[in-house]
Amino acid sequence: MTFLGDEGRDVLKVYEILNGQLTLLGPTSSVGGFFLGSIYYYFMAPFLFLFNYDPVGPAVMVALFGIATVGLIYYICLKFFNKRVAIFASLLYSVSPLVVSYSRSSWNPNPLPFFSLLTLFTIYEAVKRKSMKLFLSGGILFGIAMQLHYLALFLGAVVFIYILFTALFKSIDKKSVIDITKRYLVFLAGFLIGWSPFIVFEIRHGFLNFKNIFEFVINSGNTGAGSNFILTVNDVFFRLFGRLFLAYPQADQFHLFSKEIINIWTIFVYTIAVLSSLILIYGFYKSLKSKDENLYKYSFLFFWFFIGILLFGFYKKAIYDYYFAFMFPLPFILVALLLDKIFENKKYIKSFSKYIAVGIFVIIFLINLQGIPFRYPANRQLNQMRTIADFVMTRTDAKPFNFAIITGGNSDHAYRYFFTVWNHPPVTIEYPGVDPQRTTVTDQLFVVCESVPCEPVGNSLWEIAGFGQAEIAGHWNVSVVEIYKLIPYKEK
Repeated sequence: MTFLGDEGRDVLKVYEILNGQLTLLGPTSSVGGFFLGSIYYYFMAPFLFLFNYDPVGPAVMVALFGIATVGLIYYICLKFFNKRVAIFASLLYSVSPLVVSYSRSSWNPNPLPFFSLLTLFTIYEAVKRKSMKLFLSGGILFGIAMQLHYLALFLGAVVFIYILFTALFKSIDKKSVIDITKRYLVFLAGFLIGWSPFIVFEIRHGFLNFKNIFEFVINSGNTGAGSNFILTVNDVFFRLFGRLFLAYPQADQFHLFSKEIINIWTIFVYTIAVLSSLILIYGFYKSLKSKDENLYKYSFLFFWFFIGILLFGFYKKAIYDYYFAFMFPLPFILVALLLDKIFENKKYIKSFSKYIAVGIFVIIFLINLQGIPFRYPANRQLNQMRTIADFVMTRTDAKPFNFAIITGGNSDHAYRYFFTVWNHPPVTIEYPGVDPQRTTVTDQLFVVCESVPCEPVGNSLWEIAGFGQAEIAGHWNVSVVEIYKLIPYKEK
């Protein structure tokens, strides 16, 4: 499991919740400087408590959501199509390296595939049954998804168009307009319930995050990967299948493979992606033409796929793999449909159809197994952090201390979590305007150097500079870091 600064920040906040400091605000977003809702912290809380404050507890929670997603994919494919599609889709999802990677550590976007799929399926059932209770439930689930990551907004667009389309595809009259309005209002009510912790926080704090989100949307520049609509859509289309389904390497890993292998891999990804898309388009067109019950499920998949991809074309920042979380299950369902069509095709490939379908499945399965994270030794980040924090604790002599970390991009929350749980948190050095008497400066400062070479004395980092003129009183190599003990400088 990953356990770095972000994970440490989250368990530290949940530790505070379990000790009576409730919150309506969740983790900060990766861009924009605004926050999410707090639902993820409350998902974490019982697992952190049950595991006696061991951070592995929330990671188990995320893993259980991952397993539940496999089961949900199986159930939906079985309901929509047949057992063969269900087996193909759920089995391949369960061994996808990217899916596995995001299902084995605690991070707020990681449960999003489960809630996205459940939200859409609930709306599908609501449309078929004309059930306002299910529209309300779908809204609540969407509100939860929005608290996990703001890319769930794309999911909201899918739901909006799906409700509109399914209400109007047979006829447009006064009754259908009234039905649409009712469905939207009930869904909105559910959404407000599901998003209520965040909304309450905003009301109490003058809509601070709404203002920051608005500023981000208005002032976001054309930087990163998404300055060209067509190129971005093509990139997302390719990565949705390549990264998720066929373990396609990132650009910085191309050197590990020959040019020929990369070219073959690229062609294979595009072939699978295009054929799967065509199967979806054909199924949607055929059901639209006949206006039968199949239109509900094909439009469900059609809008999820095409709207989800096209909306990324308007995003003007770098697009990371985890941004696809609300679409994670989708390519597996589409490829499973493709394999099922090949399996059943008796017209063109006759008796070989079954062998071809199974052969493609085996190839994809083996490619994914080659990229599975568990083939390589674990880095044991959690144990590393615990070991380093424990070593610092033994050198404090149970006295107050200040703490700093010199790193290339991590934060000190993971270490601070252990200090806090062990009832000996470091003293945070305040700025002179807040602490003119310098009461927050102790007699010892421990510096963990994750970046080497490391020169802690004279470093401009506030946690070090605020300590004042210092000298080295101890230096140790522990696990993968260097640790320095600084004390106030004394003239000889």
